[in-house]
Amino acid sequence: MTEEDTSTRTDDRAGSASARRKRGILLFLRDLLVIFVVAVLVSFLIKTFLIRSFFIPSQSMEETLVKDDRIIVNQLVPEATPIAHGDVVVLKDPGGWLPARVETPQPPLVAAVDWFLAFVGLSAPDSNDHLVKRVIGLPGDHVVCCNALGQMSVNGVPLEEPYVALPPGETKVSRDDFDIVVSDDSLWVMGDNRYNSKDSRYNTDTPLEGFVPMENVVGRAFVVSWPVSHWAWLDNYPQVFEGVEEGTG
Repeated sequence: MTEEDTSTRTDDRAGSASARRKRGILLFLRDLLVIFVVAVLVSFLIKTFLIRSFFIPSQSMEETLVKDDRIIVNQLVPEATPIAHGDVVVLKDPGGWLPARVETPQPPLVAAVDWFLAFVGLSAPDSNDHLVKRVIGLPGDHVVCCNALGQMSVNGVPLEEPYVALPPGETKVSRDDFDIVVSDDSLWVMGDNRYNSKDSRYNTDTPLEGFVPMENVVGRAFVVSWPVSHWAWLDNYPQVFEGVEEGTG
């Protein structure tokens, strides 16, 4: 074998090794792309059908939820899982609850990133178009406030509400008295920050008289996910509403 033949075979082996490396890199990049696309699609499906993230747009749910907290919402409620008294729910505006909002223009890159994060459920640019409240009355419930102790009652059962935030020295759980029966397929909802919440009590002049149609429920919030210091499971306080379903009405 001549020196030229040996050099040729060495070059062929080097070229073959280089080609294998290139193919390996291309296969690796292809696999990364497939994994990324699958992850995006799975995230989209989860966000569309199972859970999604929202941020808290106001102070109406303090101290349970603080403005700008991030929450995770179970979107199987109410279709697969029924709504219960005390649930914290995200709602589409029933009409007239929220002021008109002017869209603020974003730089193209920021808008693109925000769109992608919203697509996979990591951002919620439409949070300001939704409400977060606690369910107090279900269809047919008789909700009254307030008794001599300042309590609200549902179907004749007075409620001890540990989640309610009141101004110092105040004992009434609502500034204004009310006496209503919840319409069919609707909810009566209130914020935990009772003296700073524009909820069912203060929307009785709207076409739906303060009631929220079941179809407007986006889902039930079940955890505070951000910031880490606020991380918590969200309770619906079943002990507060014990006996309400068997109440006298």
